[in-house]
This record gives sequence, structure tokens and C-alpha cells, in this order.
Amino acid sequence: MIVCDGLVKIYKTNTIEVMALQGLDMNVAKGELMAVVGNSGSGKSTFLNMVGGLIKPSAGQLLVDGKDLFRLSEKQLVEYKKNTVGFVWQKNSRNLFPYLSAIRNVEVPMQFCRDNKAMKSEAKRRERALELLELVGMSHRKDSLLHQLSGGEQQRVAIAIALANGPKLLLADEPTGAVDQKTSLMIQDMFRMLNRDLGVTIVIVTHDVSLAKKVDRVVMIRDGKISSERVMKQGYLDRMKHLDVSELEAENIQEEFAILDRAGRVQLTKGILEQAGIEGNRVRIEVQDGKIIISV
Repeated sequence: MIVCDGLVKIYKTNTIEVMALQGLDMNVAKGELMAVVGNSGSGKSTFLNMVGGLIKPSAGQLLVDGKDLFRLSEKQLVEYKKNTVGFVWQKNSRNLFPYLSAIRNVEVPMQFCRDNKAMKSEAKRRERALELLELVGMSHRKDSLLHQLSGGEQQRVAIAIALANGPKLLLADEPTGAVDQKTSLMIQDMFRMLNRDLGVTIVIVTHDVSLAKKVDRVVMIRDGKISSERVMKQGYLDRMKHLDVSELEAENIQEEFAILDRAGRVQLTKGILEQAGIEGNRVRIEVQDGKIIISV
């Protein structure tokens, strides 16, 4: 679904240049449920906005669903944002119109896709909106306005809006950042259900450790590059097909891998270096019985 090859993004002002992504390489499979994590300024939100067609890369290659985002015209980019991707933002003010009911909010994106025969009639749009609200458990609040809904309810409506035009890729920016733990668990279950039942590819940028531990794969971005990945163990992946996220223990269900770049370099985190008692920038590297040993 997503192919990033040497992706670079440079933000320029009159006095400085900031490199947000420094040659990012990443593939996301169709139908995958994955999270991107990293400290503030690591480049994870830049990556999400780039995949969403909101900002353009400075260099490298970015393919989404076979579309080269470097080569899309402005008109093609508009169509891409209407039909290929759906966005769920942390701040509900970016997802919802406060003066519209929940069901009217879900219908809004459909107004821009009237070239789709299924979206031409008002009755069809209303039927589709009701289906989506039912899917996220909000059909009983279809006539409620924004101020009448809790934060968790607003976020569920926001997910329905993101799915309105049947996107192949769902992008979520800190979707549990403004809700309590109980609601966060509910949203986690919902993303897995949508991924499993609809087959939609889902990429989540998050600081939520509990959410990051309950997706198929977690990519850690540090200094504009991937530094490590955590992949759910196969036994848990199989169980996920039949269980809600909340039924699984979060500990020890993922294996962590360091990522080698094209030059064979690997990033070691500050925590690992401290545990190994390594200071400075010089280490010994040797191979013993097929294992690479790094020492002072």
C-alpha cells in the first residue's frame, strides 16, 4: 500500500533549514494495521501528512496504492485525497462541523464524490451514513450535535467520517490522545475490527503505549529515519482474529528488531548504550558463533 524510498522532507525559512525526514525507507503492506511512534520532532507527523497528500516530499520516492505522489497534478491530488485516504485527527474540531448532526457530518465527504453513482442521491448518502454510524456504534446518536457528544463519541463519529468514501488507507493522528483509558481501549478494538472486517490498511501515529503494543507492527522513527520495529508474535496475530484487543495481555506479545539502513548502519538507543555501559563513540565489533557482539 505504501512504499517510501529515501524519503526526504526539508522545511525552509528565511534563516534556517530543518530536515524532518532524512532518507526514510518504509513499506506498509495492504491490509496492515500498524503504528508509527517517535519523540516530538522525529518526523512521524511529517510522514503521515505526506502520505495523506497534505505536504509534498523534498526528495525520494513515495508510492501509495500504486500512485506516485511526486507526479500527481493538483487535480489528481485532490482526487487522491477524496477517494484513497481517510484521516482521523486528534482534535475533533478538525473532524467535525459543530453545527451539523452526527449523520450530516458523515454525509459531508460524500457531497464531494457525486461522480460515484452510489453517492449521487441524497437517499443513498443517508443510507451509507447510517451504515457507518452503526458500524462504529453511534447510530443511536445520529441526530446529536457536537456539544451533545462525549469526546469518545465524537471520535467514533470522526472514524465514520474518515470511512465515508470507502478509502483504501486510513490515517490516524493520535486518535486516543484526548480520551480516557476506557475510551482508548474501545477505540483500539474499533481499529482492529475495521482492519479485520473491511480490510482497510490503517496507519496510526501515536504516543499511546497501550495502543502501540496492540497493533501488528510498530515502527520507531528517530531523527527522520526508522531505527527499530516491533512485530507482533505470530501466535498473538492468530489469536487477534478471534479476540478483542482488550482480552490480550500487552506485555511480551511483540518482538523488537533493529533496522539496518542501506549502508549497513544501525541505530542504538540511549537506553541500550547505558545498559551496556558504553560511553563515547568508539566500540569493538566482532562476530562470535554467527552473532554480532558490540562492546567497549
